[in-house]
Amino acid sequence: MDKSAMPAAFSSHHDWYMSTLSSLSSPDGFSPLHLYTYNHVMDGFSAVLSQAHHDQLHELLGQLATYPETIGHLHTTRAPTFLGLKKHSGLWPAGGFGEDMIIGVLDSGIWLESESFNDEGLPPNISKTNDYDSPRDFLGHGSHTSSIAAGCSAVGAEYFGYAKGKAIGMAPKARIAMYKVLFFDESYDAAATDVLAGLDQTIEDGVDVLSLSLGFFETPFDENPIAIGAFAALKKGIFVSCSAGNNGPHAYTILNGAPWITTVELTVTGKSVYPENLFVSDVPIYFGHGNRTKELCEIYSLDPEEVAGKYIFCDFDSSGQTNAYAQIDEIDTAGAAGAIFSSSEGPFFRPTDFFKPFVLVNPKYGDLVKHYIINSNNATVSIRFQTTLLGTKPAPQFCNNIDDDDYLLTDYALESGTSMSCPHAAGIATLLKAAHRDWSSAAIRSAMMTTAEVFDNANGRIIDMTTGVAGTPLDFGAGHINPNKAMDPGLVYDIEIQDYINYLCGLNYTSKQIRTITGMRQFNCDSATLDLNYPSFIILLNNTSTTGTTFQRELTNVAEGSSVYRAVVRAPSGMKAVVQPAIITFAGKYSKAKFQLTVEIDVGVGSIPESDYFGNYGFLSWYEVNGKHQVTSPI
Repeated sequence: MDKSAMPAAFSSHHDWYMSTLSSLSSPDGFSPLHLYTYNHVMDGFSAVLSQAHHDQLHELLGQLATYPETIGHLHTTRAPTFLGLKKHSGLWPAGGFGEDMIIGVLDSGIWLESESFNDEGLPPNISKTNDYDSPRDFLGHGSHTSSIAAGCSAVGAEYFGYAKGKAIGMAPKARIAMYKVLFFDESYDAAATDVLAGLDQTIEDGVDVLSLSLGFFETPFDENPIAIGAFAALKKGIFVSCSAGNNGPHAYTILNGAPWITTVELTVTGKSVYPENLFVSDVPIYFGHGNRTKELCEIYSLDPEEVAGKYIFCDFDSSGQTNAYAQIDEIDTAGAAGAIFSSSEGPFFRPTDFFKPFVLVNPKYGDLVKHYIINSNNATVSIRFQTTLLGTKPAPQFCNNIDDDDYLLTDYALESGTSMSCPHAAGIATLLKAAHRDWSSAAIRSAMMTTAEVFDNANGRIIDMTTGVAGTPLDFGAGHINPNKAMDPGLVYDIEIQDYINYLCGLNYTSKQIRTITGMRQFNCDSATLDLNYPSFIILLNNTSTTGTTFQRELTNVAEGSSVYRAVVRAPSGMKAVVQPAIITFAGKYSKAKFQLTVEIDVGVGSIPESDYFGNYGFLSWYEVNGKHQVTSPI
């Protein structure tokens, strides 16, 4: 609604909206039903309307736009150590462990009795039990994401014996404000009206950071409730972290892609999560050697009289006709006690898949097992379950799948997916904001991006789990967050509100669309551009043999004292990149310097078909002369 069009007779916009709804005629006998009035994310309201009501609204003074309801979807103990957070040095103490910061979480609610929310022994305070009135978590998703962002130290956390250790959040002294936007029904989905209401309340309450592990199908920004709400939060200095969705790493699958949102992913892998403390010692192992259907454990291939009560080895099917899920069904139907599967699918199995004591080994090790069985007169096997391997390589890897657990009851769960990466980033952003109270959301995001790691712990490029080959910036983004480096990035790419408006103008959004997104009546598009001051560079090719683009950027020094930086470009064959000036100087803290990057591409040279990617990429790094800082962006 256009606030300026409110008649003087009304004392508040809410009264105006209610009067507007009551003035609508209802030829079908069903009156309009008001749901929410929004004060921050937009000037307007949500309501249940008939088509007749909708048509009448369009004729009324002050109505700018209407949008149909849309539905959004929901997209670990070792994480702080894995990310390099330490108790006595680095970002944790520098950020006061997030003390006095408030993280607003929009999710399925929270279960305060969890040890992760045991705040110095204070009892939980939830009096209402009705799902729509209570913040009580009906699903577990919200409790999990909240504990990752800011959970207290919980000693002895485990998942049926796996991953035993101390569970602790990224910002353990921060406060959690839970805004329940998902409710118990058969869908496990979130309505846009509820998400907007939650976002509106977070701004009213004054949270410092927002974490949303959910997303809506990508639409123009003015039709996306998270994009709209996040822009309103941006104007209040609130950092917004969102999940990217779980349909990757294939092309064109990212959600929450607005540039004023920080969008993230993370994953963990395992080979068996059978939930019993079981040690199988020297039991005979069955392998249908000589009969290929039995070797592969194909459907109806195993004789129950041969395999009942035994452990079975199922070979890898390189043709792809029989997968591990089908093999599991077959060994279960035949009455086997357990199994070893030679399979490349191990990292993608969910905890709920391990309903029998079986182990998945990759085909390389599967061939060794097969060789042992074939060449032994009485082959036996020993398996120890509930063993967690730390320091595995390579790590991290990316694959936007999600693990969940809906039939085993435990205080802590093993889950993967961007829902879990989002609160990690939100917690780290909380620490950064606590350490640097004057940083904008864009500066925080820039610090996390330009100091991120693109190599795994085996010193190779982060790989795509689905293909096994090196990923690219279109897969892993800027890279894997390094919290301690992000605390002291040297330089940042900052972005002002007007910069985002110039970007929306460059996207050819109408004045009405820009007003809906930004909530601003007064703006202009005199400086429209698609070249946002963002810490990465992308060139879109238009079926030409060569193409060139020049980017304009501005860097801000956030370190103490003066400094000099030198540009270094790592460009592959077929890409030529030139930085001008190649050396930039900063007189002191908060001083700025501009540069331009000109990139020319020969699309016929050096194109790499890596990881569902067609094109090429390089990196621009600014190295501090006689200093320690390195500021890197993907091209």
